[in-house]
Amino acid sequence: MKIHDRYALTRVINAAGAFTPLGVSRSSAAVGRAAGEALGEFFVMDELQEAAGAAIARLSGGEAGAVTHCVAAAITLCVAAAVAGGAAARVAALPDTTGMPTRVVIPAGHVIDYGHSILQAIRLAGATPVVAGSERRCTIEDLEAELAHGETAQDETAHGETAHGETAHGETAHGETACLLLVSSRLTRGEAVDLAGAVAAAHRRGVPAIVDGAAQDLRIGELLATGADLVLVSAQKYLAAPTAGLVIGRADLVAAVRAHEKGIGRAMKASKEAICGVLAAIEEREATDPAAWQRAQDEKVAGFVRRAETLPGVGAAVVADPTGAPFSRARLTIVPTRAGMDAAALAQALMSGTPPVWVMKQGLDEGQVNLELVPLDAGEVETILARLAEILV
Repeated sequence: MKIHDRYALTRVINAAGAFTPLGVSRSSAAVGRAAGEALGEFFVMDELQEAAGAAIARLSGGEAGAVTHCVAAAITLCVAAAVAGGAAARVAALPDTTGMPTRVVIPAGHVIDYGHSILQAIRLAGATPVVAGSERRCTIEDLEAELAHGETAQDETAHGETAHGETAHGETAHGETACLLLVSSRLTRGEAVDLAGAVAAAHRRGVPAIVDGAAQDLRIGELLATGADLVLVSAQKYLAAPTAGLVIGRADLVAAVRAHEKGIGRAMKASKEAICGVLAAIEEREATDPAAWQRAQDEKVAGFVRRAETLPGVGAAVVADPTGAPFSRARLTIVPTRAGMDAAALAQALMSGTPPVWVMKQGLDEGQVNLELVPLDAGEVETILARLAEILV
């Protein structure tokens, strides 16, 4: 029996992207075999991490790499590395950060919630998030003001809080700045922050910069080119490995991240099957022609759009990924008077069918149904088109 039948689970067509509530992505048979083989073997885990680190560095061009349980874990461990370094006594002390720099500056529009708030991921390391700017706009000057304040901040009780419950305008009880945390994600809000400019501002103050690029494994090189000290990506998104977070960047900071495996990171460790799956997925990525892969994705979307635009009340278009990933998406703009329903109702109708089709939530309020087709095969694309034709009659 197939696994869905064995456990009476719902089969889903995922046109919502690399979406955690739907299991994120599909691994290839080769990646599955590697993970399965690992389950039946013993390893010296430090050797396995070293092999993975070398493969990650080779793939990314970064100095060093490491594997964590996931990117949420990687955020906490990278903050811990910036706050405490890798000295054993400090590793053992966390989350008690007495005597350590603890301020983590983050643009307000980058305070995202991916199942929990990124602020909680920072606090788990014993650090204090400091929110810069507003959700509408955070300038380099806003960031520099908070970074500069860390040089003179005193251990005093904060007087004010932001809407996120975090200290703002430099009012913090925890001394100097540990790091700058930036997010490259479709979940960010407001005007785009100049990542390279923000990283340069941090470096002018001697502060390391971390970029959370969870779904950006296809853009690691671009994110490293900002000068970021550490870049974090999910192995289970477009790399299609088992669940794992990849930490890439400065060798000393990556080593400090690894040191925290003997501290708060004990609960965030990567498993042997995940690391072996990551190694197999990296080998597949290295053997893939990126231009050919991109063409195949673009052709899939273009074919879908050509057929969808013939449906009543639908304007269909090919749109670029909003975060700069090298693939396109399909956008259906719904005219309710002709379609007989609005975009939100159409999305609900798709989800209510058998099998349920999940689409992206972004854009529904603006009358758009956005679909990401990357992980879908031709049969699933046909099913979505057939379902649309049934609904929009």
